[in-house]
Amino acid sequence: MSGSPKYSTVSVASAYARREAQRRAQREAERRSRQEQRARERAELAARRARERTERRERAQADIERRRREAADRRAAEQEAHASRVREEQAAADSRRLDEVNDLLVRVRTVEPDAPAAELAAIEERLVQLRGEVGSGEPLGGAVEELRGRLVLLSSRGDAPQPDAGYDAVLARFEQQLAAVGPDAALHDPEGRRHCTELLDRLRAAAGSGAATRFAALLGTVEHALTRHAGTAQRHADQERLRAAEERRRSEEHAAARAAADQVAEEAAEAAEAAQAEDAEDAEEAGDAEEMAVHERRAAALVEAADRLGVVRTSAEAVAAEARELADPDLAVRVERALHTVTGALGAQAAEDALEAVGALERLLPEAEARLDELQLAFTRRSDLAEALQDAMCGEGFTFTEGSEQGAAFVLRFERPSGARYETTVATEADGTPVLVYHVEGEPDVTLHPAAEGAVCDRTEDLLERVHEAMGERDGFLPGELTWQGKPPRGQAGPLPGAGRGRRG
Repeated sequence: MSGSPKYSTVSVASAYARREAQRRAQREAERRSRQEQRARERAELAARRARERTERRERAQADIERRRREAADRRAAEQEAHASRVREEQAAADSRRLDEVNDLLVRVRTVEPDAPAAELAAIEERLVQLRGEVGSGEPLGGAVEELRGRLVLLSSRGDAPQPDAGYDAVLARFEQQLAAVGPDAALHDPEGRRHCTELLDRLRAAAGSGAATRFAALLGTVEHALTRHAGTAQRHADQERLRAAEERRRSEEHAAARAAADQVAEEAAEAAEAAQAEDAEDAEEAGDAEEMAVHERRAAALVEAADRLGVVRTSAEAVAAEARELADPDLAVRVERALHTVTGALGAQAAEDALEAVGALERLLPEAEARLDELQLAFTRRSDLAEALQDAMCGEGFTFTEGSEQGAAFVLRFERPSGARYETTVATEADGTPVLVYHVEGEPDVTLHPAAEGAVCDRTEDLLERVHEAMGERDGFLPGELTWQGKPPRGQAGPLPGAGRGRRG
């Protein structure tokens, strides 16, 4: 278009300003409602996460308690099984000793026909009583040995050498008895072995002519000492077996305890939140629990960030798209960059960065929505102004030829019956004030270049002033004074020099 652009800033009438204030208040209310709804959604998601954490903690705690009860039950069962084995071994040892005493009782009855029947009956009765106590858990060794001693005393007189029996045979039998006790008996009962050896030496010294009485007197003592030595050795052997069994039990318990500790550590690692409420059983378990707790906190933070992103993501994407539509690409880029920062942190599993980024997006969104509301109000104002301008121009005989939206402005094109063309840009200044910019071509009072003393466009100015008056009367817009480059002060207007000689526009 030829000629200098003509400008007119536009103010709004009070009625339009009131309507615009109502629209602004309505949009603010809608914005607050959206913010409150997002806050409710965030609170609901936080409550749901808290419930899920509580449920996981309770399930984990219940699982740990169940496993501990099972481990305690297993240990109790193992201890009971071991105690049962010990009782069985003790019962077997007691039964063997009772069998030996019973054999001795039979032998006394056989070789000692003069033995007191009442004493033998009492021993037999006590023997039966002790058999009934086998397996009760009470040790019977002392009672059995007491019966053995009583029988040995009853059988001592049958061991005296007979006229047809030599001393050597008796000594040989005693030596065989001592040897039968076994070499380990000297370790378990060294005092008993020494005493038996001394008695055999004394018995061997008493063997010979004229010593029959002394030899016979020593027989019972030797028999009793050998019997006691054998019993003591047997008790030591039984005790050794019991000790070995106890060592096995302790080893089994230690292995079971180690296995249980390993299992508890694994359980604590799988349920770190529940493990934090428990005292760590050892340093390794505590380390595993802390590591798992860190992992759980990071996972919880990522879930929280994802939930909070889900609340604002649709709104943020809509804000970015609307900002581009309303010709504010910088705002769109800010929102999109904030959104990308959150998704990038979530993709990288950076929990702290994700929480920080989603917080920044949540803070940016209300600001961006408020900015969009102002952009939308400005767009509506421009749209209304463009419509009012079109109606007023057409009312003055202009023909509307086309219109377009260019960034944050509307461009309208008109033509007069004379062929003159008017291009009007409806824009908004930085402070929000609407402005009309005219480019005119084909009017006789418009030159390509303003004259040195000023460019006078009386007819064009009058025509546009009438358009502006019509807009103020009907649509609530009040265009200001029309200005252009080189316009002379009011009251100094005159015909353009050389009118009709140069190209007009």
